[in-house]
Amino acid sequence: MKKKISVIFLVVIVIVAVTGVWVYQMFYGPAVENRVTVILRADESYDEMTKKVKSALLYHWSFDIYAKRINLDRGIEPGKYTFDEGMSVINVARTLKFGADNAVRLTINNARTPEILAGKISRQIYADSLSVAMALRNETLIEELGFESAEAMFSIFIPNTYEVYADIAPEALVRRLKRESDIFWSQAERQKQLERLGLSPYEVMVLASIVHEETNAAEEMARVAGVYVNRLKRGMPLQADPTLKYAAGDFTIKRVLNKHKEIESPYNTYKYCGLPPTPIAMPDMAAIYGVLNYEEHNYLYFCARPEMDGRHNFATTLAEHNRNAQAYHSALDRMKIR
Repeated sequence: MKKKISVIFLVVIVIVAVTGVWVYQMFYGPAVENRVTVILRADESYDEMTKKVKSALLYHWSFDIYAKRINLDRGIEPGKYTFDEGMSVINVARTLKFGADNAVRLTINNARTPEILAGKISRQIYADSLSVAMALRNETLIEELGFESAEAMFSIFIPNTYEVYADIAPEALVRRLKRESDIFWSQAERQKQLERLGLSPYEVMVLASIVHEETNAAEEMARVAGVYVNRLKRGMPLQADPTLKYAAGDFTIKRVLNKHKEIESPYNTYKYCGLPPTPIAMPDMAAIYGVLNYEEHNYLYFCARPEMDGRHNFATTLAEHNRNAQAYHSALDRMKIR
């Protein structure tokens, strides 16, 4: 009997010890596998906020228990929270209790519309996408900053990563991005590049948006830009297919047809010479630098390669271009792209 009692007692001790280790691990052990940053918004509920946090944790049950113990449900301060690898559930909950790091690194990059840009921005600061979109389309603000439309304004912002406060007002952010753009263009190197081009900063962004949509091959952007610069200098229409897609309101068009060339729009660069009135997208830095450092050559034409590798064949004469175009269209026919 004593032996049985001893065995039972030993088993109980082992169970208690294992349970203790397990409970300790749930609360004090490493709960964050990889460093992660989450942004919690003022318009989100407690459940929505903690769902984001728990997606980065190994132990959800213990988080809920400890969060309730410290009354975390009475309010989490919105903001940016970074949880380092190895942090425990208790560390994470206390971090939420004591408040956020309000500084964020806001990255903006290419977008085709103000609404798309607004969505990207809203995922990085407290403001929702509607508030950002309204700021980007605020007519008073657009006029204040010297533009005629939202499309003209948003697309001249320089793609980069900016240090801002997460609670920055959307209108203040727009003004900040305009200042950053002004700083970029005021640099001595930029001024020399603009003088060589004979274009204004705005015109560079318009042309860069076309180059950006023409090719994904960064290494040939300067050559593509050179073709358009040659055409501008000769008074030739740009005949840029992306501007037809923009005019049609459909960037999914895979094959530009004659009917697209007949669209009545100031963006139809087959009908009208010169640059379109606004950029057709926010260009990336590769396209901007491609225009600023455009390649000097004699090419007046280019056409996608029949290999469909995202690159282009360039030509100095219309006859040569027509041969390149026929090869490309034959490839489209083989692929049954209409």
